[in-house]
Amino acid sequence: MVIGPSFIPRSWYARTGKRQVDILCAALGLIVLMPLLLVISLLILATDPGPVIFRQERVGRRGRPFRFYKFRSMPVGTRNVAKDQLGHVQLTWFGRLLRRSNLDELPQIVNILKGDMSLVGPRPPIAAQEDLISLRRANGALECRPGLTGLAQVNAYNGMPLTEKAFYDGEYAARISLLLDAAIILRTFRYLAKPPPVY
Repeated sequence: MVIGPSFIPRSWYARTGKRQVDILCAALGLIVLMPLLLVISLLILATDPGPVIFRQERVGRRGRPFRFYKFRSMPVGTRNVAKDQLGHVQLTWFGRLLRRSNLDELPQIVNILKGDMSLVGPRPPIAAQEDLISLRRANGALECRPGLTGLAQVNAYNGMPLTEKAFYDGEYAARISLLLDAAIILRTFRYLAKPPPVY
């Protein structure tokens, strides 16, 4: 069954509480993590001089574009496209560590404070990912703020098709609650605690 926008819950948490939790957690996170953010910034500059922050236009809530932030993990001059269009991704040696640990995602705390994103929600696509955006529009997931993590991410596996990702996004949009958000965040920490794969 396709979950349409009319099925999105209108609970107090979905309407107001979620945003308040986002602001509180992001503000505290920015204060606590500031030393780490500074160290990462200096190491990026030391290993590959250039911009510390990678900026890219992404599609946000209700299809509105916003400027998305990550720590730069690729050499200066790398094409600004979706990962699946980039082919073999060239990373700096420090960028490889950032990607493996997911620390490159930390600047999105600023996106959360600005209201572009939420702690939990569908990951923000680029405009060229039209199929994914269309699926999310159909199942109501595009009504959500994009998330730092989400239900699709904690259930992800290599080669997961777009239809399945969109299904999880739509399921999240229909079930938003504080308990679900807490469960997804805990599962995300469990995933991040796993040792990196050996190549």
